[in-house]
Amino acid sequence: MTELVLIRVTGADKPGLTANISAILAQYDVTILDIGQAEIHDTLTLGILAAIPDRAESAPVLKDVLFKAHELGLSVRFTPVTPESYENWVAGQGKSRHIVTLLARTIEAKAIAAITAIVAEHGLNIDQINRLSGRVPLAQNEENTRACVEFSVRGEADQSAMRAQFLQAANDLGVDIAFQEDDKYRRSRRLVAFDMDSTLIEAEVIDELAAAAGVGQQVAEITERAMLGELDFNQSFEQRVALLKGLNGDVLQGIAERLPVTEGAERLIRNLKALGYKTAILSGGFNYFGRYLQQKLGIDYVYANELEMEKGIVTGRVTGKVVNGERKAELLRELAAQEDITLEQTIAVGDGANDLPMLSIAGLGIAFRAKPLVRENAKNAITTLGLDGILYLLGYRDRDIG
Repeated sequence: MTELVLIRVTGADKPGLTANISAILAQYDVTILDIGQAEIHDTLTLGILAAIPDRAESAPVLKDVLFKAHELGLSVRFTPVTPESYENWVAGQGKSRHIVTLLARTIEAKAIAAITAIVAEHGLNIDQINRLSGRVPLAQNEENTRACVEFSVRGEADQSAMRAQFLQAANDLGVDIAFQEDDKYRRSRRLVAFDMDSTLIEAEVIDELAAAAGVGQQVAEITERAMLGELDFNQSFEQRVALLKGLNGDVLQGIAERLPVTEGAERLIRNLKALGYKTAILSGGFNYFGRYLQQKLGIDYVYANELEMEKGIVTGRVTGKVVNGERKAELLRELAAQEDITLEQTIAVGDGANDLPMLSIAGLGIAFRAKPLVRENAKNAITTLGLDGILYLLGYRDRDIG
């Protein structure tokens, strides 16, 4: 009867290793039931689950593999696999799959230990571990580095409990840990919607306007309470805009030109455009600044509030429907329909309480450098890296993108 053998080969990587081993197996009409190869620091690990037909005895096959491995300077191990064990392995392919993504400036062993302990506690199997970030020189300044490791896990688990544990571990270790389903939508997302203030830019525009109007402290206090979810957004927004009454509109251009774009934003959007994604700004801020960023970054859609002006002077009012949390979610739905995609194919990114409605309905909701309330209620969060860390959550490697 057919004999099943797991062949594990390790050693210094060099061209032709896999070709040499597989050529020997081909001579004996071996069927490959599974194969995997990894390379770490020029060291190869190759695994082959071979089904050796009954017409070919296993001894000559394994002897030839052993001799070739020795000739190539490799180590090789053979492990018999029972049919029962193989069938159990096959049966596991229908289980749910998830992706756990670790993001940090550098990867510490304690972060890997924490993640794998949580995965094991919930009875999940780790199928693959891949480094998505590029190679980093030892002398590189940590502030400029990006590090990401992705775990592919399989099995049934309490997702809410796992997310809570990952969030706690991330807070304790100063890293980010994302947890998402590995399904067809992860590879077919097509629209990314961003909040603007404190997300695409490292500022709250209304605070900048208030400073120019001489009411900075009053507006900043209202803004902070609104972002923390302590105040109704519409009421707080009206209060803040009213304080801007009398501001000369000439200052808007200067403020726009000084807005600091968030780390990684330009790289993220440049790559999203190259990959065919549509992008949108859904902001509780103002259209003037949203349109400025649209031109600067190449954003496809902008929806924000229109600051009313009369004879070049701010009136202290906005025109049209206020873009609050509910309106952001409504706009995300409308854009998805316009682009002929499902909500599962959308991504939403924001930092404040008024972003939670759109984060909750998007296929991938990301709290970016967010307030504690938002991090706790969003499915995923990025705090340690820039906005381009989102590319890792989509499964892209540094070598794949610019």
